[in-house]
Amino acid sequence: MTEMATARWRKSSYSANEGACVEVADNLPGVVGVRDSKDVAGPSLTFSAAHWGSFVEFVKDYSRN
Repeated sequence: MTEMATARWRKSSYSANEGACVEVADNLPGVVGVRDSKDVAGPSLTFSAAHWGSFVEFVKDYSRN
């Protein structure tokens, strides 16, 4: 299990300030954390860096179509 205490969370610069955003922590070795900005003390999801990269590429490709 990944220790999330050292995670540095950030959100996209495209996000508004309403707090309804997804935050990402990509400073962890080999994994990427994802959480809801409305509940920062709540649960987070953890993906391998490779799987997260594949997901991001899919979203980019999908948005172009």
